[in-house]
Amino acid sequence: MRFDDRFLEELKARLRPSDVIGRTVKLKRQGREYVGLSPFSKERSPSFFVNDDKGFFHDFSSGKHGDIISFLQETERLSFVEAVQRLAGEAGMQLPAEDPQSAEREARKQGLTDWMDLAQKWFAANLRRSVGKAAREYLEKRGLPEDQWERFGLGYAPNDREGLKNALIQRGARPGDLVEAGMLISPDSGGAPYDRFRDRLMFPILDARGRIVSFGGRAMNPDDRAKYLNGPESPLFHKGATLYGLPEARRILGAESRGEQGIIVVEGYMDVIACQRAGLPAVAPMGTALTEEQMERLWRVSAEPVLCFDGDAAGLRAAYRSIERSLPLLKSGRSFRFALLEAGQDPDDILRDKGAPALRHALSETRPFIEVLFRREAEAEPLDTPERKAGLKGRLRQAASAIQDKDLAEQYRRDLFERFDALFPRQSQQQQGQAFQQGGGRPGPGGRWRGPPPKLGQTAEGAQAMQALFRSIEPVAAALAHGAVDDPERMDDHLEAIARHGFGDPALDGLAQELVRLRFSGQSLDSAAIRRHLAHSGHDALMHEVEKAAAKSGAPFLAADKPLGEARIRWSQAFDALTRVAALEQALASAKSGAHQAFDNSAFTLVKAERDALRRAIKTGTIWEDAASS
Repeated sequence: MRFDDRFLEELKARLRPSDVIGRTVKLKRQGREYVGLSPFSKERSPSFFVNDDKGFFHDFSSGKHGDIISFLQETERLSFVEAVQRLAGEAGMQLPAEDPQSAEREARKQGLTDWMDLAQKWFAANLRRSVGKAAREYLEKRGLPEDQWERFGLGYAPNDREGLKNALIQRGARPGDLVEAGMLISPDSGGAPYDRFRDRLMFPILDARGRIVSFGGRAMNPDDRAKYLNGPESPLFHKGATLYGLPEARRILGAESRGEQGIIVVEGYMDVIACQRAGLPAVAPMGTALTEEQMERLWRVSAEPVLCFDGDAAGLRAAYRSIERSLPLLKSGRSFRFALLEAGQDPDDILRDKGAPALRHALSETRPFIEVLFRREAEAEPLDTPERKAGLKGRLRQAASAIQDKDLAEQYRRDLFERFDALFPRQSQQQQGQAFQQGGGRPGPGGRWRGPPPKLGQTAEGAQAMQALFRSIEPVAAALAHGAVDDPERMDDHLEAIARHGFGDPALDGLAQELVRLRFSGQSLDSAAIRRHLAHSGHDALMHEVEKAAAKSGAPFLAADKPLGEARIRWSQAFDALTRVAALEQALASAKSGAHQAFDNSAFTLVKAERDALRRAIKTGTIWEDAASS
């Protein structure tokens, strides 16, 4: 479902952010804003602000910012459409009518969903009948008590070719509908359809809205060729976009009021159930490696989902495959962490053998994406010759270049090369061995790496890389930051955009957030007072670099003889150009991912050309000429 801008603006106009957000966060009036404790992080002093006039919230502790729609998405793990539907109900607004074809498709899908619900009830009843004895014994052996069966919708499909078919036809179903939904198989020979699932423990598969869209079945007969069987692709079920257990995982995440727990990806149905019984928000793909669509769904729920694998060779191979697929999609605030369990153990084993606290501990021991990536490349071959060491360096460079986000790719390249330098320090062989022992790692047979390398920033090269961050500040971004400090009032019409985009350079994000926080605080601070505050809060060195970079920008609003009114206008024009670049980048990214269906090739080319022209103007300084003529 799509919503036009007028509908969304009317929706937000009818609801006060303080009312919607105040149901979750205890807010207190402070001047023109409301303030409360962050719902996203633990804190003692309130740093969460809501502004009804401007229609947004801003959380200084986590940096999150948005409107009432994004607030529901963040706190209740709803999709955009689900959040809009919830708010429209509160506002008493009718949702936009869909086109007749879409309405017909939705009605058709609803009919199939109704048969899915009846099938689940039939499977659940069979689990408690005499025919389900073997399935009950299996669940007892797996340590899953009867009071949990209903929570996860478990059932049993008898070893009968037409058991489900006859039960649903008696309720009015047509065999063709049941074939379309994936519950029956229609033989190629043209014979009568028959039940797809026979003699299997049944797991309902739900979509993001909690509707049953398919089933998974575990064979009770150990000689069955397929241990696990999922339903086929259907109008309801797209295997590559569905995650088993997602609605319950979102509910668990929503109950985690401080939002510290990320979603966990495990490998099987019983592992998902084990984690969720332990209070962990877990999901599983449909028996295959994670797809790009499933990754996008995970990132809507958590910035850094945890991928859980066995710590044996097969588990590592699966982890490395997920790295290969996800590497091009990484962005700032969009990555994965890894939990590598002891070899031969899965979450269900840990829960049964050691209990919920042990499982929660095992899944809290995570490793960052870059560490597992480095391990993959370092263990690809022995590192006992100069040629093989050079090969490792080439693989690291290639891995970093696979990331489509250029800024992140550069950070990965630096970090991976730091780890390479830590692995092969310029020392004698004896000193090298001592360094590995002290750093928790050691060279293994043939020079293969074992154990973690030193952390970032512990080497001289790491310290130099951190210092280089300041030296790379873009002059235009520095000029905007400098102008904001010189005349804080010029920020007031742009606080929302500054909180979201900063000044156009990641090195200045912390400074931007601090300046926005000061303006929100209600303190009347002039330029000198702000500079003193920044010096005391650790931004002194950064401001020195900002001033040096700004001097190279040629920004007219920094000229001492420029009238204040004109300087503010020119500053706003330049800032608007930067935010326009950010908006164009977002539109292009949405078009590439398929989320922006309104883009055709010509529109994409025009947007890209505008983005590139603005980039060049900012880079070369002609942005000032463009702003003067606009």
